[in-house]
Amino acid sequence: MLFAPKERGQGLVEYALILVLVAVVVIVILAVLGPAIGNVFSGLIADI
Repeated sequence: MLFAPKERGQGLVEYALILVLVAVVVIVILAVLGPAIGNVFSGLIADI
């Protein structure tokens, strides 16, 4: 039990790293697929 206080912050760091990883993945996906999605919506608006 001597090392328990040091491990308490470890979980928060791991959650923060996971959140950063998810955010980076979402940004990369939007950067790659963004123009294609924009073209789809532009085509839909042009058809109206």
